[in-house]
Amino acid sequence: MNTLNHFDTPQLELLHRGKVRDSFRAPSGERLIVVTDRLSAFDSVLETPVAHKGAVLNGLAAFWFDKTRHIIPNHVISLPDPNVTLAKEAEPIRVEMVVRHYLTGSMWRGYQQGQRTFSGVMVPDGLTKHQQFPAPIVTPTTKEESDREITPENLVSEGWVSQELYAQMRVKSLELFNFASAWMAERGIILVDTKYEFGLLNGELMLIDEIHTPDSSRFWSADDYARNPETAEQMDKEYVRQWLIAHKQDGQYPRALTPEVSAEATRRYLDIYERITGAPLPTSNETTPSGDVQARLVSNLVRAGIMKETI
Repeated sequence: MNTLNHFDTPQLELLHRGKVRDSFRAPSGERLIVVTDRLSAFDSVLETPVAHKGAVLNGLAAFWFDKTRHIIPNHVISLPDPNVTLAKEAEPIRVEMVVRHYLTGSMWRGYQQGQRTFSGVMVPDGLTKHQQFPAPIVTPTTKEESDREITPENLVSEGWVSQELYAQMRVKSLELFNFASAWMAERGIILVDTKYEFGLLNGELMLIDEIHTPDSSRFWSADDYARNPETAEQMDKEYVRQWLIAHKQDGQYPRALTPEVSAEATRRYLDIYERITGAPLPTSNETTPSGDVQARLVSNLVRAGIMKETI
């Protein structure tokens, strides 16, 4: 299946190659973000790309950035291609604002081992897997080579943010989470947890990176959760994480996915896109070699005046 695992061009200055996104300097001076089909889990990039994943992430993020402009401004200028965002150059704040409404994932794994305090938030004994908290909680982490839990007080004392800036980020994170939770609830989806990243542009707080995507969020089927909370369907990257955990050998996760797991991951990415937006992914028919993602991307960047046509 046709995928975009890597993008590079001598016409554009490479600024950063992340786990999933490649950032370049556009001729206008703005940042050009190419969202690939690479998949990262447990702080490493797998060898197997997932078809359509980049377009799903880019398209869903754009959808949510547009829907939440009334809450906070964001960095999006335009989408010259389904896998590409042209963005304003903000100064990133090296903090991930993780908002959780249910006890699951890494938090549940820590809870099983006796942990009761998460980024300064204390939770009681006696909770069960996937149990809902009375209200969403914010458990920030640092953005380092390996992210770590950190209390708001330590974020300030270590110089990551000021107390005033953290307070503003916390308020906006909860507003975004509550808005998206209500939207998804109307469509039979539970927003379980997510993370937000912010930046500063001319001193103004701005939402950056991605928002409410299967890579940055966890989703469940509301019907499945109502039937049995502990076996609720996971409509996100957690499916891949669980497969990796189940196939861990000698302390190492698999480096590649099987064709069946990759295909199921694609199905889940396409499904959550359509459930949230109400329309299928525009590029979901690019399933054969003739539907060349990279060729389409270059053609669109040439059309947008960001690249020049090569002979």
